Amino acid sequence: MQEEPLRSQKKAVILLVEDDPGDQELTRRALKHESIRIDLRIVNDGEQAMAYLLRNGGYEDPVHSPTPDLILLDLNMPKMNGREVLIDLKKCQRLARIPVVVLTTSEQEADILRSYDLGCNSYIQKPVDIDQFVQSVRQLGTYWFSVVTLPSAVRPI
Repeated sequence: MQEEPLRSQKKAVILLVEDDPGDQELTRRALKHESIRIDLRIVNDGEQAMAYLLRNGGYEDPVHSPTPDLILLDLNMPKMNGREVLIDLKKCQRLARIPVVVLTTSEQEADILRSYDLGCNSYIQKPVDIDQFVQSVRQLGTYWFSVVTLPSAVRPI
């Protein structure tokens, strides 16, 4: 018997790792539609992302910092960049299976190859056009939570 899609069971937790407030707000707006129930959590850089994921520095309580079902990761951020986050994520057995979508402005082939080599599940170049950006994020949400079967090990116990 196949499990029902995540959208009908609970809110999907997405961790957005993004330093640009404008992109944070656009992503928030794009993910607000009735077909998918989303609990969007936002951190501003890679250091905050790892603190959240490892439950350190104010993120200790799993009720307030639930394990994400999906991570949207910018590559170019201050402090700890997206590549470093990918490296650390894949080293941690508890976090390694969380799907990671790199959502970045970089179209550099080296960034694309390196991201996949480090274990990202998808690489999306942020569209410059606002409407295209919103459409891309909506399609991404639909794909990951209506089409893809995610491992139950990703979700907290």
